[in-house]
Amino acid sequence: MEKTTVVTVRVKKEVKEALEEAGVNISKSIREYLEELVWKLQLEKEIENLRRILENIKVSERGFAEKSVREDRESH
Repeated sequence: MEKTTVVTVRVKKEVKEALEEAGVNISKSIREYLEELVWKLQLEKEIENLRRILENIKVSERGFAEKSVREDRESH
């Protein structure tokens, strides 16, 4: 079973009543929002890591791909 913890949030009474009246499952909505937020934060972190890796990669010289393909074809 997954470990969980409790997070308490205070909102205006009117907000809670309006959401309940509209049939919104407040706990589920907050849980889904927070899970999506964590996913986005992790994604941003991974993108930044990839950006740092790409900064350290040298750009190929002009014509490198063409030369490599030609060499590969000629070697068979």
